Amino acid sequence: MHVIVADDSPLSLELVSAALEAEGHTVQTANDGLEAFALLEAGAAQVLISDWEMPNCDGIELCRRVRKAGFGRYVYIIMLTARGGTANLIEGLNAGADDFLSKPFDPSELSVRMGVAARISGLESRDMMIFAMAKLAESRDNETGAHLERTRAYCKILAEQMSHDPKFAGVIDGEFVRTIYATSPLHDIGKVGIPDAVLLKPGKLTDDEFRIMQKHVEIGASTLEAVLKQNPCAGYLKMARDIAWAHHERFDGTGYPRGIKGHDIPLAARIMALADVYDALRSRRVYKEGYPHATAKRIIEDASGGHFDPDVVNAFKQCDAQFVAVSEQLADLHAKSKLSVAA
Repeated sequence: MHVIVADDSPLSLELVSAALEAEGHTVQTANDGLEAFALLEAGAAQVLISDWEMPNCDGIELCRRVRKAGFGRYVYIIMLTARGGTANLIEGLNAGADDFLSKPFDPSELSVRMGVAARISGLESRDMMIFAMAKLAESRDNETGAHLERTRAYCKILAEQMSHDPKFAGVIDGEFVRTIYATSPLHDIGKVGIPDAVLLKPGKLTDDEFRIMQKHVEIGASTLEAVLKQNPCAGYLKMARDIAWAHHERFDGTGYPRGIKGHDIPLAARIMALADVYDALRSRRVYKEGYPHATAKRIIEDASGGHFDPDVVNAFKQCDAQFVAVSEQLADLHAKSKLSVAA
């Protein structure tokens, strides 16, 4: 594994690095939190081992910065400290630490902690496999471009924004944000069951063709439900299933496939609904040009309480600049020239 060790003690850096390298890990070192954060930004480290007390940016502040940044991947953080007691443990966990290692450290204990980190990293590998499955399903439709990449980013932005609303305290937390980012790409996996004549048809679908297209939500949901029944403890599969079958439901009950409304629609699906429509509005297709951001924003705001959950729309209004940034950064190659009119 790729590990960054941050400590202002040269001796501690040398000892920890040597123990890690002896077990085959790749190690980079930093003398303070700011240097460690820069290394994390520049590389793909899976584990951070940080001293608690360091100049410029201590271990607690470093934890907070890492969790706030996200990096598009999970960084497992082990806090290396001589501090003990429940209060310090709580402070470290609240800041984002995953584990603790006492100074002076025992190499065998470090090995065990790294084993836990490897298991957590395996969960991220699971997320990459989920995305690979979604991309495979999406590959049947060459019109969608970077749709999955954009929509999962939009879902993450919305969920993070809503997490600051007291209304969602205890509902949307870091795990919710990570899970919706990982599972939202599966929203259209059911399209693998839609005939090419319908899925790949350029232009508007007939009423009969649209009814066939609508079946993709039930195909996707039933597929994920079957997997969930075999793995009932896998909470991420529940969110994936909920998103697949409910992201075309509408807040006013006029959506499909069940016509449910309001808060009967799973929260993750209500978030996905806005992300999906925003991307559709902004994207160029053979039968339409992409709308500029201002137009897409107005359409979404006008649909608050109708198509969309007002709480999700309010979050969108507070973070729409981030949507513009994602739209521009992940624009389809053939459409990049069109996005200069974004705002």
